[in-house]
Amino acid sequence: MNSNSRPFNSRFGRGPQKREDEHATNEKIRSLEVRLAGDNVTPGVYSIKDALDLALSMALDLIEISPNAKPPVCRIADYNKFLYEKKKKEKEIKANAKKVEIKEIRFTPNTDDHDVEFKAKHAEEFLKEGNKVKTYVMFRGRAIVFKERGELLLLQFAERLKEFATVEQLPLLEGKRMFMTLTPKAKKK
Repeated sequence: MNSNSRPFNSRFGRGPQKREDEHATNEKIRSLEVRLAGDNVTPGVYSIKDALDLALSMALDLIEISPNAKPPVCRIADYNKFLYEKKKKEKEIKANAKKVEIKEIRFTPNTDDHDVEFKAKHAEEFLKEGNKVKTYVMFRGRAIVFKERGELLLLQFAERLKEFATVEQLPLLEGKRMFMTLTPKAKKK
């Protein structure tokens, strides 16, 4: 081997990478007894030798599911199929998880009742879709003198939407804005 030829990935100081299994399987299980669970198996506590013999007779793998249990819980299955199904379930759970968005609605202290009603209808739609609504009153110039009017406006807005939302955060003044956050009520089954 000449000095120019190098093993795979030697430029980075390591050879081919071997991935670490996330579950102990077959001979890698270090417990003397295991609790078997799953399909085609009589549930119960088995010695590691009996469990391995049972898995071998079925031409499957002994997979340690819960290593911290006393005794560890194992399952007899094809390891690659087991990993595939696990990833599939995780992907399905992730796909079904809905990301909650926060929609903002802005007012001024002098917002007219008609405009408040119009914005309340939009907020109602946002809440029905499962999104949070962050409302705020923007004070410009000397309008900060009317902060009571802004707080009253936000509380009336919350009262108008009480059927669809609960107040997560009461009106709070930060700088020249007064915020209030509404969350959708849980849907009754």
